[in-house]
Amino acid sequence: MRVAIQGEPGSFSHEAATKLNPGAIIVPFSLSADVFAALTSGHVDVAVIPIENSLAGSVSEHYDLLLAHDVRVERETELRIRHNLIAVPGVTIADIERVYSHPVALAQCRRFLAAHPAMKALAFYDTAGSVKQIMEQGDRQAAAIASEAAARVYGAHILEAGIEDNPENYTRFFQVRRSAEAVTDPGANKISLAFSLENRPGSLVAALAALSALGTNLTKIESRPVHGKPWEYIFYVDCQIRSSDEGDRAIAVLTPHCAMVKELGRYREARAAES
Repeated sequence: MRVAIQGEPGSFSHEAATKLNPGAIIVPFSLSADVFAALTSGHVDVAVIPIENSLAGSVSEHYDLLLAHDVRVERETELRIRHNLIAVPGVTIADIERVYSHPVALAQCRRFLAAHPAMKALAFYDTAGSVKQIMEQGDRQAAAIASEAAARVYGAHILEAGIEDNPENYTRFFQVRRSAEAVTDPGANKISLAFSLENRPGSLVAALAALSALGTNLTKIESRPVHGKPWEYIFYVDCQIRSSDEGDRAIAVLTPHCAMVKELGRYREARAAES
């Protein structure tokens, strides 16, 4: 099993990928677009991508990529995100002048950074990548914010653990496979859909009312602009379903109200799967 992730070894995506696929070969990429290209070309078997953080919200780029490619979500998982201040061994907090990490991680550690005004926060493309950089450079005036796994992978030292502002910090990850090879879990109790609406008054209300009439529980709705069509939108929804048939009925009742409906995946809800 070859699993593509966006980010370096030791990243949270790496942790999610190995949680879903113990013993798999992890294939890291710098860009999410490259992850999907590797998947659709057959270079990897599956991809594991973050789709939503409980504090920062949705990863919008990944919704766009799911819609644009012939892939299906087949599993999901959740990770508790715990941020740590990480440096070259032997360095102390007093030595740190610069802190590197992904912009979302920096934003989730604002109180710690505010309490250490001598540290300048600098955005980097990846949490684990920031640890890799300071270790490769042997930079004793720099630190990174990343996972415990990243410190372990690169032989770095955790100066302070759990520096995030809010401990209720979770990220939901999707495992994605080429549509022709995806297998639906017979215990699937969740469906993700994308749809666009006919341009007429009340079309969104009518579409959501049709889902409500089925008794389908809508757990998330997200809108994204249609590229090249100003002020038109794609809606993404997650629904809890009691059976696979209910997923089919949800698609059927949406179709008369929509210009397009695409099923992104039918899978077992992470909390139910992991309990």
